[in-house]
Amino acid sequence: MKKGSVVMFSSIFLAVFTILFFSWGSAFGAGFALIEQSMSGLGNAYSGGSAIAEDSSTIFYNPAGMTRLSGNQIVAGTHVIMPSVEFNNEGSKHVTGAPLSGGNGGDGGVTKLVPNLYYSRKVTDKFAVGIGINAPFGLATEYDKNWVGRYHAVESDVLTVNINPSVAYKVNDNLSIGAGFSAMYLKALLSNAIDFGTVGYMLKIPGLLPQKNDGFVELEGDSWAFGFNAGILYEFNKNTRAGIAYRSRVEHTLKGEADFSKVPALLKSAFKDGDVEADITLPDSLSISLYHQYNPKWAVMADFTWTNWSVFDKLVVEFDNPAQKDAVTTEKWQDNYRYSLGVTYTPDDKWKFRAGTAYDTSAVASSKYRTPRIPDGDRIWIALGFGYKFTDMFAVDFGYAHLFVNDPEINKSATGEDQLKGALKGTFDAAIDILSAQLTLRF
Repeated sequence: MKKGSVVMFSSIFLAVFTILFFSWGSAFGAGFALIEQSMSGLGNAYSGGSAIAEDSSTIFYNPAGMTRLSGNQIVAGTHVIMPSVEFNNEGSKHVTGAPLSGGNGGDGGVTKLVPNLYYSRKVTDKFAVGIGINAPFGLATEYDKNWVGRYHAVESDVLTVNINPSVAYKVNDNLSIGAGFSAMYLKALLSNAIDFGTVGYMLKIPGLLPQKNDGFVELEGDSWAFGFNAGILYEFNKNTRAGIAYRSRVEHTLKGEADFSKVPALLKSAFKDGDVEADITLPDSLSISLYHQYNPKWAVMADFTWTNWSVFDKLVVEFDNPAQKDAVTTEKWQDNYRYSLGVTYTPDDKWKFRAGTAYDTSAVASSKYRTPRIPDGDRIWIALGFGYKFTDMFAVDFGYAHLFVNDPEINKSATGEDQLKGALKGTFDAAIDILSAQLTLRF
């Protein structure tokens, strides 16, 4: 392929990727972190993590791995994440003790695309540079507007775009180090119904009755914030290596607007459109991975990843309107742990077949604090994938994973911040399917 053709092909990659990124959002993961930052890695359930370093997606998992790559490399592709989230009502109650009205909400899972783009360049035998654009966090759920949990959540959509330039240096034949800088854009939309009937009933406003006079609020905001990542890759020999990688927490302050609708006339001073602000800290994480080439055809790998979700204690939305109380959602999340194992079979220099499994622990500590916005639960991954190299310059990879989610329970009480939302009680039937496709260009 001539240089001009490479430039044109790269431009097409970038254009298609940009359209995908800003036309679509993200889908929820453990907590709402997204480990789906590599299409080739999906087939191993990301068990290679910070040690495998087989393509430019190592910029996200461990930038030190760029020293293993030669020349220039572009990796672009997308995941199609297809979650299913169906609620089973088990006696949800209004604050008065009456049943909460409404149906089960339909399937709250929202299919989304999660694209990634990476470029790496080996500058010298010891020094490499690269840049990644990805979505490390995201969530998307949407229920019917009249469902039983409508006062807790209707639509939730969080999108992140992370720009991550990185460098790597090979200290000696065994040790490589790497680091990167992250500029992260976060956009969030949250909506839910408001039981103005109960508000009016408590204030003795004539004509307003519980669950009979619903209004609606939509909160939307965005933010830019910054962080970093760093990693170490140690190669014991040509067949065995280990990686350790860290990604910092990122502290966002979202600013945006609140849009209220169907507000009764006597309540409009307390529920009116205006500016809102919310602080959210996205967690840091640490990964440790091992990779071993057992023989020319078989390789095995393992990974352990810790994510510091305990930083997500509560979500507070502050309203510019002084007559409006802050909207508080207590989260009290716990740290998430992920364990994974994988295997790769390479029968010849064209084909590569992958398989893997993983166990993800839930970030939600208790059914008392689980919300229908993020019905997170323990999950087991089963993943398969394959790659085909057409030439030394051009290759494709495909992957599929099914995630079995351990039927998350929710057990809210109609007290405190949830008094007007109601005691939502039940379980979610949840599962996730992921399909991925990747193009790799080396030149």
